[in-house]
Amino acid sequence: MTAHHAPTTLARDESHGGGATRCPDCTDGLGKPRPVKPGSLRERMHSSPGLLLPWRVAVFVAGLLFVVLGIALTALPGPLTIPPVLVGLWVWSTEFEWAARFFAAFKRKAQDAWNHAKQHPVSSAAVTLGGLAAAGVAFWAVGHYQLVDQAKLALGL
Repeated sequence: MTAHHAPTTLARDESHGGGATRCPDCTDGLGKPRPVKPGSLRERMHSSPGLLLPWRVAVFVAGLLFVVLGIALTALPGPLTIPPVLVGLWVWSTEFEWAARFFAAFKRKAQDAWNHAKQHPVSSAAVTLGGLAAAGVAFWAVGHYQLVDQAKLALGL
């Protein structure tokens, strides 16, 4: 049998900036919030019990919109899918501890890649220029050989 948090008398939940709750260890379903900096907009939102849940839902929806945009952009060629997904994850990480931990892994990998590029500038420049050249050739080929029109014709669109 799993442990269940039974409703108790009203108790103060200091992790949410005050506010009373029936179960101090329970969350609103969006996960535990990150620590709040004093004087920030988040502190003002967290200190008002009526604004906390709408604020957290709005942050979740904003992050979700970016993630969905990134997924929707998979239909387009190029690296456009990654930045919106990372922005959505960053938006979530401002409010949710689970997203902050997840985003920290991406941040660490980006730092490692940047440090590697600084240590090996010639090979990093060669890979970057090679990728840009390949993308340029691909865009030229699509336009020159009218590949989009040929694909539409082949698919009967």
